[in-house]
Amino acid sequence: MNKLTILVVEDDMSVKNLITTTLKAHDYRFLTAKNGETAIMEASSHNPDVVLLDLGLPDMDGIEVIKKIRSWSNIPIIVISARSEDTDKIDALDAGADDYLTKPFSVEELLARLRVTQRRIFMMQSETMSQSSVFKNGDLTIDYAAGCVYVKEKELHLTPIEYKLLCLLSHNVGKVLTHTFIMQNIWGTSWENDIASLRVFMATLRKKIEKEPNSPQYIQTHIGVGYRMLKVEE
Repeated sequence: MNKLTILVVEDDMSVKNLITTTLKAHDYRFLTAKNGETAIMEASSHNPDVVLLDLGLPDMDGIEVIKKIRSWSNIPIIVISARSEDTDKIDALDAGADDYLTKPFSVEELLARLRVTQRRIFMMQSETMSQSSVFKNGDLTIDYAAGCVYVKEKELHLTPIEYKLLCLLSHNVGKVLTHTFIMQNIWGTSWENDIASLRVFMATLRKKIEKEPNSPQYIQTHIGVGYRMLKVEE
């Protein structure tokens, strides 16, 4: 895969140096911004592949930066923040962030998140080029046109809700989807606070697609936040 161009938005010099040194050592191209205004300008003028964004910026909250970028771009945004509460993660993800990394973080974890994002970008580009109506991830296959799901070529019988959940996750491989985002897309705002029902449907879906539902390989739970579909290595 080609290396990404990454916009690093961080006002703490020591953290910025750690990130940029890591990126340089692994041959990533990068731009930097120390405040929200500059970040928005750099994102619009240079169109980076990924944004690494701190929330605690000197001129505006990082959530506002996410919202402004999302008004015109789907650039993957990975938040890197000292804010560790679930509510902070949910606010950032609901605003449009793709992932959330809590400070202090390891270099290895940062690189892993970038690899996940890179695979997601590659998959999206491949799907756009092929205009395929079939999604494949490991042994899982979704034929969107036919409305059918297969595991190891064996067709599964999913309920309409289970199928909609699976499609929503598959269209966002590698991205953490919050409970609110999922429920608004599946049921509408009236189900916004019914997380218990979502968990039940997710549990039944896992029983059908996962070889070991208690140790899932496709759908990852982010406790208190939401769910993510993982890219299964071939």
